[in-house]
Amino acid sequence: MHLYVEPMDCVVTDVSEDGRILIANEDWSVPSTQEQRAVIYAARDEIARLTELIEALEALGEQLRRR
Repeated sequence: MHLYVEPMDCVVTDVSEDGRILIANEDWSVPSTQEQRAVIYAARDEIARLTELIEALEALGEQLRRR
């Protein structure tokens, strides 16, 4: 995983089952409520961007197959 979280100016590289996060060049930590919200917002935003990318590439693939 490589999730940039702008408000925290950090990159989350892993998350454990119990909710701890691993930030690049730091140790595992339990995020505060504000940090949790920032990570969730960044993750949802990244999901939306990746969904748009997938849809655009799939549409392009369909166009190319029809030619």
